[in-house]
Formats: sequence, C-alpha cells, structure tokens
Amino acid sequence: MKALAELDASGIRAVLLDIDETLTTAGKLTSEAYAALEHLHAAGKIVVPVTGRPAGWCDHIARMWPVDAVVGENGAFYFFFSESRLHKRFLDDAATRAQKRARLEGIGRRILAEVPGCALAADQPYREADLAIDYCEDVPPLPLDAAERIAALMQEAGLNAKISSIHVNGWFGGYDKLATSRILFEERFGLDLDRSNREFVFVGDSQNDAPMFAFFRNSVGVANVRRFEGRLAAPPKYVTGAASGAGFVELVKHLLGNPERSEPLSFSKPER
Repeated sequence: MKALAELDASGIRAVLLDIDETLTTAGKLTSEAYAALEHLHAAGKIVVPVTGRPAGWCDHIARMWPVDAVVGENGAFYFFFSESRLHKRFLDDAATRAQKRARLEGIGRRILAEVPGCALAADQPYREADLAIDYCEDVPPLPLDAAERIAALMQEAGLNAKISSIHVNGWFGGYDKLATSRILFEERFGLDLDRSNREFVFVGDSQNDAPMFAFFRNSVGVANVRRFEGRLAAPPKYVTGAASGAGFVELVKHLLGNPERSEPLSFSKPER
C-alpha cells in the first residue's frame, strides 16, 4: 500500500465511501468528517456512500446527507433523492426479498447458537435483503477468527458472506458493493466504471470492501484497514496516515487541496 500523498488527485470526478469506521469513528459521525463530506459535494464531486448498513438507514442518508446516492446492504439496492422524493432501485422485487428474509431468519438462529457471544445486529429490523450478525458493535468484541467462523457458516448455508468492521453480512444473490455501484453509475449518471475508473476514488476499511479495493485504481484504505492485513482478498492501493473519520478527512483534503494555498483546507468547527 502506498502513502496517500502518492495518489494523483487531478481529474477525480466521484468519491465512493464506506461508512462504518471509514467515515465514522468509534461508531460516531464527527463534525469534521461530515464537513468533509459537504466540501466534497459542494466541490461538484459525485459522492456515494457504499455500505453494508440497512435500507432504513439508507433512506435517511439519501434524503438528509450531502450525497448523490447511496448503495446499501452490500449492494442489495441503491437509493437517491431527487425532485423532492426518494427513489429506490432494488435488485430483487418485494416478493423475492420477503421470501429470502424468511430463509435468513432460520440461518441467523443457527449461527447465534453456534458462535457464542455474537448477536443479530441492532439494525436487523430495518434490513430488506440481508442478515447482519454483530461481532463487535453492540456486543463485547469477538476475535476476527469468530467473524470468519460466522462467515463460513453463512457460506455453508448458501449465502454470500462479507466481514465488515462491525458485522458479518450474508445474503442470497450474486451482487456485491461493486456490482451495484456499476448499475448505479450507468443508470443514474451515464458513466461506465471500466472506462472512467481513473476518475473515481473509493475509500474503505475492511474485508467487505475488497472487491472495490481490487477494482478501483484509486482505492484508499483509512489507516485502520491494517487491522485486516493478511486477511484481505485485495488490499487498497493507498492508505491514509490517520484512522477512521480522521483518515477520511485526510483524503478529502488531499483531493480538494490547492497546492497554491499556503494554508491547508480546514474542516474544523469555527471558534466562537
């Protein structure tokens, strides 16, 4: 992984970002990280969170945050807010999602019985398409070996499984973060990710970001990605010096900074 300073920021049109422990810090969205998000959007960049978080959260994010769209539940859908209303694009129809959720409930019960200390994610009731097992958000942190055991049980049950910084997510279907990002950018923005790869930056922090790290030439890990060193199918090309939300702020300053300025961009709260 190269230092962030080596990333050529010229010509970047779009920034895709993970949320948990990439934008947030210890589960909180800091004012500095949110301000960095606003600066990106105000600078005319296409800004898209790409997250494992549920439809209920993504409804709020698409409506309220300074973003152009959001990909949620590891690629089950994308939402965007336009012309004063929320637009939803699911990969599966409502009946198919309901059928899959019924199957996921039984798989979840088996996993909880076999991996002591894990739990259903607190945001599970707001999910449309996947099963989220908490291994270190609202439960005492379990080792990564336990998260990998959860993922293995999901895979044995026929699910796709990905480990994030807080949950293990499992779902029926061939999509992931990258596949649905492709659909979003083609349908919503008329951009082909292969042809426009150089104009994108993706930033993340964990194993479920590996397809994005592998695909994007300008893939960035915030410093806490090193926690997964040796366990990533593909590492990011660049890494920030700071972790979590501070690493995201560092990236935005690098992308928006003007080399002719004598002072760096500041996203801190003004003094009163």
